[in-house]
Amino acid sequence: MRIFGPIYDRCLRWAAHHRAPGYLAAMSAAESVVFPVPPDVMLAPMTLAQPKRWWRLALICTIASVVGGLLGYALGSYALDAVWPWIERLGWSQRFFQVQALFERYGFWIVFVAGFTPIPYKVFTLASGAAGMGLLPFVLGSLIGRGGRFFLVAGLVAFGGEPLERLIRRYVEWLGWAVAVLVIAGLIWWELRG
Repeated sequence: MRIFGPIYDRCLRWAAHHRAPGYLAAMSAAESVVFPVPPDVMLAPMTLAQPKRWWRLALICTIASVVGGLLGYALGSYALDAVWPWIERLGWSQRFFQVQALFERYGFWIVFVAGFTPIPYKVFTLASGAAGMGLLPFVLGSLIGRGGRFFLVAGLVAFGGEPLERLIRRYVEWLGWAVAVLVIAGLIWWELRG
């Protein structure tokens, strides 16, 4: 079943549009809260088309992603009040307090790793707000993690050029499924260890 290839193709079409930087910003912000496709699939072809602007495109992705992350943080914070009775009814309050302690102790590092890797960042933006993580460590972890990732992707594409883009296109379906499997395996591992 081909899912990621058509999504990648759509992002390539968006990348050629004259409003592409705005689309890139919207996609980056939305991906930090709800959108399932990472902005890298639009950042890469835009960088390939305009390699001299790679740093500007990476900056757009970074700022928009952190702004979207702040929205996810706020949603997580406010949603906790609404779902807390349900959490208690299911007996998950102790697990929540364990996760909250992890965010208090390692919050910056958790957000940094989630921002830099293919792990769905949106899960951690919502969880950071719900766990009551400090706003400053959240923003710093997001800026460094997301910025590092987007500047690395844009820089590699700008300097790797067309051969790198062809390689990404060739394996996009495999890469998409590999990330999905890793995320599911991580969630299963998290459930089984607790």
